[in-house]
Amino acid sequence: MSPLPLSPPVRWIVRHVLIVLTLTLVISLALVAVFSQPLGPTLIYCFFISLCCAASINLLRYGLGWIRWRLLDRLGRAPAEPFDWPGWPLMVLCLLLGTLVGYSLGVEIANMVTGLQEKSLLSSPLRRVLSVMVIALIPGFGATLFFLSRHRIAAAEARAETLRRQAAETQLRLLESQLEPHMLFNTLANLRVLIGMDADRAQAMLDHLIAFLRATLSASRAERHPLKDEFARIADYLALMQVRMGSRLRFEFDLPEALRELPVPPLLLQPLVENAIKHGLEPHVGGGTLRVRAAEVEGQLLLDVEDDGAGFDPEAARSPDSGFGTVQVRDRLAVACGPQARLELSRLDLSRPAGGGTRARIRMPLPSTASAASAAAPGPVSCATR
Repeated sequence: MSPLPLSPPVRWIVRHVLIVLTLTLVISLALVAVFSQPLGPTLIYCFFISLCCAASINLLRYGLGWIRWRLLDRLGRAPAEPFDWPGWPLMVLCLLLGTLVGYSLGVEIANMVTGLQEKSLLSSPLRRVLSVMVIALIPGFGATLFFLSRHRIAAAEARAETLRRQAAETQLRLLESQLEPHMLFNTLANLRVLIGMDADRAQAMLDHLIAFLRATLSASRAERHPLKDEFARIADYLALMQVRMGSRLRFEFDLPEALRELPVPPLLLQPLVENAIKHGLEPHVGGGTLRVRAAEVEGQLLLDVEDDGAGFDPEAARSPDSGFGTVQVRDRLAVACGPQARLELSRLDLSRPAGGGTRARIRMPLPSTASAASAAAPGPVSCATR
């Protein structure tokens, strides 16, 4: 049975109450062991004194901290958070005043509960006040050091996480910057060949190239865009390739309505489509059909790029420039989604010794549709499951 989720304020209160109970038990056992005091009344007095001291110190800390923040804000030197660590001078003042007020209030409440008449600090001699304050301040300073260390550790972890995300974003940008010239160089090489063979088709291909680059420019600047836009960019690229290949290139799309708005990294499928044309369909005299599909299976998003061309042979000899697209896709998936995402390559028809087509499948956690609205906003890429 999983524990009930607690909101941050409730979690903060529960944590402080547990600390007060722990201090109450430790101090009570110490007083019973050293001074042979009765356990029951000692527990009651220690609990209310600890609770009132903690409440008074925190009220003073946040109240004085807010006043300090307002004053610094007027001078233009305010910290990022109004209730950040106020510094030791102000914290010592909060400990002294909070302990004095909290101890006196806790004694009065415990007197009403037990029926005893323990003297408060206001009616005690100076020596007793000083000794009680010294003893009461020890757990206060201890708790302050504990929370201060936790605060600094949490701040350090937050800074490390921010740096990690910035590094991942920079790496992803670098991978995208490597991918776009690779596609452009391949297209320009094909365009150069076509210029000498058919000037009209070369002109049409150049027009499609300009339209494709204009459409992908805004997409490449975003960290994520809807899956429907990714399919639209693939359609633009295939229209560009169809000018060169003519009827030898046929393509089909399958994008369910429920998946159209899911945010994905831009230009994720383009290298796989380019590979399918270059290694699968172009070697076939009759060309073939390329299919791009999206599906949701068991909480995962599956993106398939299939062709019925030459077929995938993992043991075939590789040229020096082969594998660039698949390496880029795997690297981008690792940066954007971590180990939960992967790229799988397989032959579609294993019964055929040659050909049989190829399937490139991306498996990734199903992104949340809530983040689709911020798809074009800058920020680290993530694959948060919904």
